[in-house]
Amino acid sequence: MTGCAGFIGSHLSEALIDKGFRVIGIDCFTEYYDRKLKERNLSSLLSCKDFTFMEEDLMEAPLELYLKDIDYVFHQAGQPGVRGSWGAQFDIYVKNNVLATQRLLEIVKDFNIKKFIYASSSSIYGNVDTLPMKESQLPRPFSPYGMTKLAAEQLCNLYFENYGVPTVALRYFTVYGPRQRPEMAMNTFIKAILNDTCLSIYGDGNQRRDFTYIDDIVKANLLAMESSVEGEVFNVGSNRPIKLIEVIRILEKIVGKKTKMKFMPKQEGDVRDTYAHIKKIKESFGYEASVDIEKGLANQVDYIKSIL
Repeated sequence: MTGCAGFIGSHLSEALIDKGFRVIGIDCFTEYYDRKLKERNLSSLLSCKDFTFMEEDLMEAPLELYLKDIDYVFHQAGQPGVRGSWGAQFDIYVKNNVLATQRLLEIVKDFNIKKFIYASSSSIYGNVDTLPMKESQLPRPFSPYGMTKLAAEQLCNLYFENYGVPTVALRYFTVYGPRQRPEMAMNTFIKAILNDTCLSIYGDGNQRRDFTYIDDIVKANLLAMESSVEGEVFNVGSNRPIKLIEVIRILEKIVGKKTKMKFMPKQEGDVRDTYAHIKKIKESFGYEASVDIEKGLANQVDYIKSIL
């Protein structure tokens, strides 16, 4: 499990251990956000006898040693964030999203693994004219981040076509829930409401997002692992997009108080709407999003209250 200390990687590692797997987790604690938050994500895993943690950079780690006798590789590691991918930091995105993926695949190709599951992103689509977004659409990333995620996705396909690495790429649509990264919308919205601070919204608030609860992301990964499908890409979303302004109203109801809002200029790289077409993953894996937005947000509010 690369990126095991992250939001998704930690949840997925716990789910695999609950299913009886032994997990080797790798994470290098990039500086994108506070290391202490990632250490908290790992806290329960570190006490599990079936979890082994390696603090390593994928560009330098002795991956040949870790891949011995491994059945499945979940590549969750990467440099996140649309807004941070512009300018001088782009080289970090190339290193952590593209070069690290290439090195991992290059080494994995010499091992007889059952599945290589790559965490891709809805950011590869960009601004599209037709919604919902389908896997058959031509990707047109709208940010450097999206471009690097698409490049890594294409690397997975190259290693499948040329070396038979059994890859599956999952295009996540705006994941939320407990342990969500601190700069993401749900997290900032909830903390602003709880702390009675002004909530900043980039854009007019009418942009829509296909928010996907963490449990549904974990489920999609497990289904991909158990499937015989290889060399394919799949959307993982709720198929129920919602406006940001409506999310804020739901949060106000859950928390029990109103919030102040300040509308800011739209940020470069932010797409207008995301909306996942999930027919392909439903037909191939039997995937269905099961957590509605009200329940998911309530869970995230409870989690943030518990750590404030």
